[in-house]
Amino acid sequence: MMTYKLAITGKHHAHLVDHLLPGDGLEAAAILLCSKSSDRRLLVKCVLPILHSNCKVRLPDQITWPGTAIEEAIDKAELEGLSIVLIHSHPGGMFDFSSVDDESDRRVIPSLFEGAVSPSTPHGSAIMTPDGAILARIYQRNLSFEYVESVICASDDISIWRASDIGKLAKRPMAFSSGMREDLSHITACVVGVSGTGSIVAEQLARMGVGRLILIDFDLVEFKNMNRIINATLEDAAAERNKAAMFASRVKLYRDDIKIDVIEASIGSREAIEAAGEADLLFCCVDSFEGRQMCDLIASTFLQPLFDVAVTIPTRRTENNEVAIADACGRLDYVYPGGSTLLDRNVYSPESLRKEYLRSVAPEDYDEQVAAGYFKGVKEEAPSVITLNMRAASACVMELIARCYPYRHEGNDAFSRTTFSLAACEEEYDRECDFNNLENANLGCGLKEPLLGMPCFSVEGEVA
Repeated sequence: MMTYKLAITGKHHAHLVDHLLPGDGLEAAAILLCSKSSDRRLLVKCVLPILHSNCKVRLPDQITWPGTAIEEAIDKAELEGLSIVLIHSHPGGMFDFSSVDDESDRRVIPSLFEGAVSPSTPHGSAIMTPDGAILARIYQRNLSFEYVESVICASDDISIWRASDIGKLAKRPMAFSSGMREDLSHITACVVGVSGTGSIVAEQLARMGVGRLILIDFDLVEFKNMNRIINATLEDAAAERNKAAMFASRVKLYRDDIKIDVIEASIGSREAIEAAGEADLLFCCVDSFEGRQMCDLIASTFLQPLFDVAVTIPTRRTENNEVAIADACGRLDYVYPGGSTLLDRNVYSPESLRKEYLRSVAPEDYDEQVAAGYFKGVKEEAPSVITLNMRAASACVMELIARCYPYRHEGNDAFSRTTFSLAACEEEYDRECDFNNLENANLGCGLKEPLLGMPCFSVEGEVA
């Protein structure tokens, strides 16, 4: 059975902590307006704090909701078909809904449905404890409700609060432990590109215990792939099997408890975009600027932490005009919702997208040095690069572990980008503050049409 999930940016979460926990020991309130990336995954798009003085009752264990605030929230939500979640604090630390909360919901929640035009839009309530943990539940019109299985907040760290911790003192599992594996069993990860690097990333995620994988790749297994795609066989190449479908079938040989969705399509298709939107985490393992642009837009639109990994082998000319290796290097970017994007970090640009498009539609007119593939300046059909792919893919998944189950001596804010040079035996890091962070119009928009703000993905008749 699919359960509800809720995603919130670090900036919105920090705003809520400041407002809901002012330090006076009394409950405080705010309203969350939520879009969605699927029927069961809600995204906090807007936070509406309620002035403390507007609540007629503010006690350590009780609060009242001002009608005017509810009405204003309904008006704003109706403009975009957003869900409304009423959130208040539990300054005493109780990670559960009290009987007072239950009675308050029975009085207030019906007004959210009565004032809404769309009968299918769910609404809900939530509480926050002094440590910033959030517990939420989603109501239907008949006032039946389901707990939100998990609330995820991605910033320098990735925090996840689960309904299964109701009434308990929740503790983050230790990195690399069996508790981490159990915790990951509740996670859905999407891997875009299941080839040289992506297959290794997906293999590690599956072996570590991730509960659901969404694999997206339009490409087929070929004989030239045999030296770098994990689990691929000669039979797969002969049958021209889809890479994602091939990989999914192999995972099932050693894990019978994992759910795998295979999307045999380009990430530049509506089918793939909507499938990716169901994930908690997004891994970009593609080798094109367009693919990275799509993953960048998806992560912002659906409030997903994004792990983007790339490797390259620059070449040089020797004194004898022979080709030699200049370096073997890799890059890993961790991007969180509301932070700098891959575009802000210049991973791709309008110019690089234009050149890539020109090369794809008119290669005979593209006379720059060979730029596609692993080697820069040399065309290699079957590069023997699995060791480099392994190095980069491991760094990518280790970054996930570090964010969810911190183990570094320094804080995660120091590692927004990791670049390594195997030739120089060096590794360098960039902080989030080292990059521009431009306004992001797509942030938290969810399934609003046109999808990703791009008319080419709109449903007919749905373009605003």
